[in-house]
Amino acid sequence: MTNPRSAFSHSRRGFTLIEVMVVVAIVAILAAIAMPNYQEYVRRSKRVEAQGVLMEAAQFMQRYYSANDRYTAAADDTTQETEQKKGAKSLLPDGLQQSPRSGGANYTIAVFAQDTPPRYTLKATRTGSMSSDRCGTLTLSGLGVKGVADAPNLTAADCWK
Repeated sequence: MTNPRSAFSHSRRGFTLIEVMVVVAIVAILAAIAMPNYQEYVRRSKRVEAQGVLMEAAQFMQRYYSANDRYTAAADDTTQETEQKKGAKSLLPDGLQQSPRSGGANYTIAVFAQDTPPRYTLKATRTGSMSSDRCGTLTLSGLGVKGVADAPNLTAADCWK
């Protein structure tokens, strides 16, 4: 006849060290796979947010051109890039000068425009947590041409998804 207490005490024994180590190894492998994928997902979402701000800045530039018949703040042939280097205020409103619009910037947005011929290019330069992003600087021209700079071996199609 078996002792009911011995069967009960045997089932409450717990986990062995080997079982715990196997579970820890499995969790470590899953974390090693999941973390880089998660980090790339976060970078991609920040990139998409910057692309949205670039599109809104392009709409602003078109409205500005409709109202002023030029893309630059001055009525001469000075490029906006030169004006910004001299310390002039950006043509873009405050809400379109960085992405995200408030808090710490992941991208700074700048417009490079000229009047002859009338054209502009918007650039989203990486900063902060995105400074090491593989896609580099995102660009958008007044003709709607999307591009990337400082991103070797990547095309606009790779980064503008």
